[in-house]
Formats: sequence, C-alpha cells, structure tokens
Amino acid sequence: MENARTQGIAIEKGGTILDRRVSVAPMMDWTDRHCRYFLRSFSPRVLLYTEMITAAAILRGDRDRLLGFDPQEHPLALQLGGSEPRELARAARAGADAGYDEINLNCGCPSDRVHDGSFGACLMLRPQLVAECVSAMRASVRLPVTVKARIGVVVGKGAAAHAAAARFDAADTEALERFVAQMEAAGASAVIVHARKAVLGGLSPKDNREIPPLRYEVVRALKERMRSANIVVNGGIRTLEETREALAWSDGVMLGREAYHRPFVLHEIDRMLYPALAPVRLDREAVVARMVQYAAGAIAQGARLSSIARHMLGLYAGQAGARDYRRFLSEGAREPHADAGLLYRAAAAAAGFHERRSGIA
Repeated sequence: MENARTQGIAIEKGGTILDRRVSVAPMMDWTDRHCRYFLRSFSPRVLLYTEMITAAAILRGDRDRLLGFDPQEHPLALQLGGSEPRELARAARAGADAGYDEINLNCGCPSDRVHDGSFGACLMLRPQLVAECVSAMRASVRLPVTVKARIGVVVGKGAAAHAAAARFDAADTEALERFVAQMEAAGASAVIVHARKAVLGGLSPKDNREIPPLRYEVVRALKERMRSANIVVNGGIRTLEETREALAWSDGVMLGREAYHRPFVLHEIDRMLYPALAPVRLDREAVVARMVQYAAGAIAQGARLSSIARHMLGLYAGQAGARDYRRFLSEGAREPHADAGLLYRAAAAAAGFHERRSGIA
C-alpha cells in the first residue's frame, strides 16, 4: 500500500488501482474511440476519458456502439451524463460490464443543451442529488466513481454574470467545499475540478472555456483544506512545467485541448513521471505505422478514414513540415475511397518538406 502511494497510484474505494496523476479530459466530438487509440500512442499510462455519453442513450440506444473501445485504450474511464440515480446506476453497470476502469459523472459541462437536460454544470446547484447519483453508482459497480465539476456556477447574462464569474468569495468557497465533501461522503474516489466557474445561460461552451478566469489558487486552497479528498485540477494546463507545478500540490492533472492539438506533450509528461519506463524518444513514423494498422482494421469494419485522420493533425505540431502534413492529410482523408496508406503519404509530405529545405530535393 505504501509503495503504491509513494508512486502516486491511488488504491480506489472500489478496489481498482488507477494512477490518475495525468489524464486527458472528456471532450465532446473529440475524444471518441479513434482519438483515444491515437493518444495512447504517446503514453501507455495516461488515463483517458470518453466523450460524455448520457445514461439514457446507453439504456435505450445502441449500447455496443456507444460503449465499444479497443483494449489498447486502457486505462479508460467512461463519462456519464444524467441526473436520475437509478438510470445512472444501470448505465454505470453497463460500463463496468463493457470493461471500463472508472465511471465519471459530468457536473461541469455548461452547454444549454446539457443544462436543459438537467445534467452537467447545473447539477452543482443540487449537491444532494449528485451525492445520491454517486451513491447509486457506487452501489452498482466495484469500479471507482468520480465526479468532474467546476469551481462554481453562475446563472445569468450580461455584465453581472461576468462579474460573478470573475469573483470568488466566501460563499463560493463554502459552496465548493460543501459539494466536494458530499461527493466524498457519497463514495466518490476523486473530484476533478475545472478551475473556472461555469456561466449558464449567458455564455457559449467555447466562451465558458475562455472568459471566466482560471483560478488555480481556488483549487489549491480546496486541496489544502480538504486533504483527505482526491482532487484533480483541470483547465488551461498546457506544458510539462505547468503539469509539474500542479502535481506538486494536487493529486492529479487533467489536460484537455493541448493534449489534442499537441499530443507529444503526453510523451513529455510520461518521461517525467516514469523516467525508467518511458522511451527517451518517441518516433513519429512509428506512431504513423501503428495508426495505419488500426485504420485499416477500422475501415474494413465500415469507418471512414476522415473520422480517424482528423484526430491526427497535431502529430507534427511544432515541427518543420507540419503544415504540409496537415494539408495533405485533411484534404486526402476526405476523398470517398481514402485508405489507410494515406497516413504514410501524409508523413512523407512532412519529410518532403525537410528534404526541400535541406536542398536534397
């Protein structure tokens, strides 16, 4: 037990062992199964999350399609949306049966569509209901159950709402601590806290990721006051150094768009956390070869190359030839009969840029 703790590995209430020091956030329309398989190329250990899937969709829709994933995606958490304890318990059970490693409840999404469905960030205004949901899920599975939330919620529009989003006072502190305490008491293994408030009804999802200021100090103070709680910080973290600094006081760091647009950051972090295990250098060509094999199998089962290639545009981010690679890949993948070999040809386009610059071609 002590050895696991010193390595940053949490022994969960459900008995499962997960290292959630670094994870990739659930992102709608982005972290689908193709994206997750690609991101796994950069770290075998980072915890990946699905897009949010509503409990109702799992219970009434095509469960196999919604919950399907490749075994190489492990460790993998399923994020659920919903607010009805019995439905969430049944959906969590379906997720456990499908082989997921963690069940997460979305209490942070600020979109109007999610708000209208009585789940997402609006649930932070109903902590007792969320606690009942967590308790019901915990009773139905032996997996860790976690909650993803914001530091607070503002309902409204205009200047007053913007001012409230920028402010964090004693009442906000009390509400956040009460919410986390209720989640912990209900059996949540961790609370992932996006270090911004959510503005419901007054900002778009995009604006909710940019306009409310990041308040890492709020999450840090929360952890200092609630040391028994497992607190993971999320929001705006982009670099290896920022990750290192956050891990000095938090139980974990969740990256979002940076991991998507610049996936090599996951390899950099992997090397920091596991210097004896991670390779010194990750070869982009090896990543391409892995994805060619995967894409060929997916296409044979009816997938379009474009649905896979769109997640790979950041492979050469920051490298000479990145623009040639992105253009070749994005344009070619849209062709009706594009095959997996296009991934090799796109990588060759980046290599061709290097050759032209060096005078070889």
